[in-house]
Amino acid sequence: MVLDANLLLVLVFLALLAIGTPIAVALGAGGVAGILVGLDMAALGTVGTNTWSAVAKYPLIAVPLFILTGMVFERSGVAARLVTFAEACIGPRRGGLAVVAILVCLIMGGMSGSGPADAAAVATVMIPAMHKAGYPRPFSAAVIAAGASTAILIPPSIALIVYAVLVPGTDLRALFAAGLVPGLLVGVAIGVPALLLSRRHGFGSVAEVGAGAAGRPPFWQSLWRAAPGLLAPVIILGGLRSGLFTPTEAAVVAVAYGLLVGTLVYRSLGWADIYAVLVESAKISAVLMIIIAFAGIFAWAGATLGAFRMAAEALLAVSGHELVVLLLVMLMLLVAGMLLDGISIYLITLPLLVPIATALDWSFVWFGVVMAITIAMGQVTPPVAVNLMVTSRLAGVPMESTFVWIGWLLLAMTAALGLVIGFPELALWLPRVLGYRIT
Repeated sequence: MVLDANLLLVLVFLALLAIGTPIAVALGAGGVAGILVGLDMAALGTVGTNTWSAVAKYPLIAVPLFILTGMVFERSGVAARLVTFAEACIGPRRGGLAVVAILVCLIMGGMSGSGPADAAAVATVMIPAMHKAGYPRPFSAAVIAAGASTAILIPPSIALIVYAVLVPGTDLRALFAAGLVPGLLVGVAIGVPALLLSRRHGFGSVAEVGAGAAGRPPFWQSLWRAAPGLLAPVIILGGLRSGLFTPTEAAVVAVAYGLLVGTLVYRSLGWADIYAVLVESAKISAVLMIIIAFAGIFAWAGATLGAFRMAAEALLAVSGHELVVLLLVMLMLLVAGMLLDGISIYLITLPLLVPIATALDWSFVWFGVVMAITIAMGQVTPPVAVNLMVTSRLAGVPMESTFVWIGWLLLAMTAALGLVIGFPELALWLPRVLGYRIT
């Protein structure tokens, strides 16, 4: 009966997901189906408790606040000023705007914490500029989608906040610090093929190279105008490092700072804009919290019935070699990343993966970063490729037209992932130096 309940738990979830049911409903229905078959009617009384317990966690307060932060900075015109500053740093050179797009994605990722939000903010500004400079729209969409995927690594990553909540004992500050170097590494890895492809095909050769020094924005002026945006990640990470505030308090500070910049410094946010930002961020946060709440039912049912334990044992039984198991886990995460958003993947897979990581004595901080990179790759891998979907829509091109370019960028991201796996200190060095607890 328990085996039947475990199968039903998974099959109901997958079947509902396959027919397009919202993921929150699929998770909740799968969990309830498993409880009904594998336990007794009295166990249904735990549904309400588990739904509430899943979201009644103090660190999760940071999630809607960082969503609001990202939207405030997006509406404040920060992205446009960052583009001008990045152009001043890179200068007019063939492939320069492709590098500028990736650099702005990295900086915006330190404000939004969300790949799709990062992709939308940067694509809105960069795609018209890159098209004017001679870059094909499919290429621009691919580069920005890949660059925006680093938002899942660059603190404050919303996905890493959820990971820290779901893996008890994991220090969120250590996770944030661990994601920084790999995030920059992935950004550099994406930049290499973007630059080489631009030069090989002559993208931007007329508008950028022909502009010469006259086309380069004044450095100090652009730095001054971009300074409020550049200070946002510094304030967040500096406050965390100094102990001035916790990650949740950092989210409050980030919102207050973003509103200050938008209303008093740039003066681009009026009362109507603030209201629109609050409403939109509330909608996104509500959807996310409903997913997390219903995932609590699924996680409790799977843990109580032993579904996750049996699945972990089956995966470990495939091979006793640690690297083989890791490759299988990453393949599963990559496939999931092609279809689902990062937070949903964490909610669904972590109950299964935590026992595997424990059995193989993996560092949860390092494993969280490896998961994040793999999921980031999934965000730009067809058929769904949520980041690529956003940028191709804003570019006005079919997503299929970007595939010829995204393959090279995925290859570079794979190389960066291989380095983090082969040299775990790339992720663990910074939190170790900062004195954070590494589990």
